Amino acid sequence: NSTTNFEKSLKELEQIVRELESGDVNLDQSLKKFEQGIDIYKKCRSTLESAEKKIKILSDSLKELEYK
Repeated sequence: NSTTNFEKSLKELEQIVRELESGDVNLDQSLKKFEQGIDIYKKCRSTLESAEKKIKILSDSLKELEYK
């Protein structure tokens, strides 16, 4: 499910950040890790934006019910 995938992606991103911060990877590996991190970040951001839109739609629907 999307929640599990999001959490998995977030953990993977955290691991990449730790590896980059450690300084134990060479320049080529660092660039590859950075690119992977950017891709994961974009996917996570897209998931969050989608969730925010759904929440707004639900909130707006709830407000409409309250005014009736």
